[in-house]
Amino acid sequence: MKKIKVITLLVTAALTSAISMNALSATITEKKSNEPFKDIQNSYAKDSIINLHSKGIMNGTTSELFSPTKKITRAEFITTLVRLLRLEPSSSMIPAYKDVAPTSWYYGSIQTATELALTEGTGGAMFEPSKPITRQEAATWIIRALKQKTTNSSSSTDYTDNSAIASWARPYVSTITKLGLMKGSEGKFYPNQDITRQETAVLLDRLLQNNSWSTVLESTTQASKIQMGWQYGQTNEEYEQSIMKSNVNVLSPRWFFLESDKTIKDYTNSSLVTWAKKNGKKIWPLLGNRSSQETTHQFLSSSERTAAAIQKIKSLVTKYDFDGINIDFENVLPADRENFSKFVSSLSEQLHSIGAVVSVDVSPDLGSDWTEAFDYRLLGQKADYLVLMGYDEHWSGGSTPGPVASLSWVQSGLDTLLKQVPAEKVILALPLYNRDWTLNRNGTAVSSEDISLVDQDEKLQRLGVRAIWDSKLGQYTGDYSKNGITHRIWLEEARSLSLKYRMATDRKIAGFAYWSIGGETTDIWTSLRNTERYASYSFK
Repeated sequence: MKKIKVITLLVTAALTSAISMNALSATITEKKSNEPFKDIQNSYAKDSIINLHSKGIMNGTTSELFSPTKKITRAEFITTLVRLLRLEPSSSMIPAYKDVAPTSWYYGSIQTATELALTEGTGGAMFEPSKPITRQEAATWIIRALKQKTTNSSSSTDYTDNSAIASWARPYVSTITKLGLMKGSEGKFYPNQDITRQETAVLLDRLLQNNSWSTVLESTTQASKIQMGWQYGQTNEEYEQSIMKSNVNVLSPRWFFLESDKTIKDYTNSSLVTWAKKNGKKIWPLLGNRSSQETTHQFLSSSERTAAAIQKIKSLVTKYDFDGINIDFENVLPADRENFSKFVSSLSEQLHSIGAVVSVDVSPDLGSDWTEAFDYRLLGQKADYLVLMGYDEHWSGGSTPGPVASLSWVQSGLDTLLKQVPAEKVILALPLYNRDWTLNRNGTAVSSEDISLVDQDEKLQRLGVRAIWDSKLGQYTGDYSKNGITHRIWLEEARSLSLKYRMATDRKIAGFAYWSIGGETTDIWTSLRNTERYASYSFK
């Protein structure tokens, strides 16, 4: 009987052990099945890989493999970094690099990073997307992405292989080391060593462990800036369709005009008003003077005419429940400076009493008769917003060819205005048009033709124009020949507009306006959204 009992106990123990082993095996199998890739079980970066994959930041080399020990390419790294920053791939029309085709899977991410000045490629308009990224290159991109301040380029690091670190990379290596994101080994940084995909995962996951930074990146709330779009040359239906594809939240149709009889005429279209309210858009109809200097002078010189006009505008704003108006008086005599300021002041007082805002379009202060009529400081005190028309640096009919709005010119005009008007009352208007210049053999202008950005892109594609980036202007230039005559275009597109947008956003202005809606290629809106989002990040 004892033998039978012992055998029974042994069998029972064996069965229990087998069941336990099966349960453990099932648990391990289930754990492996929950991992996104087959080949990360023995990787020191396994947890980081899983975390980044769950957030949609890093993908595998296939649907089942991560390839942790494989070197990561420049294209893969910048794509991962753009995802980490929660930015959209840009479909901008002009490739920034000769070796990055618009059909490549990484095109959008490289364009986005370039538009935000996170990278400039490897020189000569090349990016070398398939080349592995080195440790010093990775350090540079990350520190730029985090907007961290660095020391000057001649500084040295504490690594014993400091001489092997490129001079341009030393500030970034020094900063990333101090932040604890990258460290060397045995006193060396190994700047030219390629990094692997698992090293990248650990590095970026370490970045996300900073609660302050991860909170910034995961934030879904952004201050809503004014995005005003003027209607010009489009039917209401065309305008509505363009608005729905854009970032615009304030419509400015051309509905109020000072006519030759010195009275304000109303051309409001009620159907567009209804559509705007239905789609959550504000309306600031434009009040224009048709650039008539004489009519404007006679109007501003009469207190009775201006008083009557102000009451009519007030009644129209009330009738249609407009949110405000946009005053666009151009070609005003310097002698009318005081009267123009009085008109804006009185109109602002009346519209403020009914909860409507007043915005006034002004040109950059060039110290000429064209802008002498604008008392920027007083207008800024009385109106809610001044809209700086950041274009026409070189204008149609001018003898000197050049860009419509180079970065330095727009920045100079904006900074000059900000000395007299608070940033929260300034809106920067950007051009959705350009000029095709016909040149003499000596490079002077013969003539120029206004073109939309859509027309510009069509010409580039049809004529095979090679666009060359000019970092000083913040623009591409493109030449082509027609009937033996040279044409040149200083291009406005996603990259150039993004640079101007970021420059202005850094100055914390109230918003932007666009002349005019319908002239743009739709890709620019993605680029400007990226610029807006990235500008909102503050990594401390």
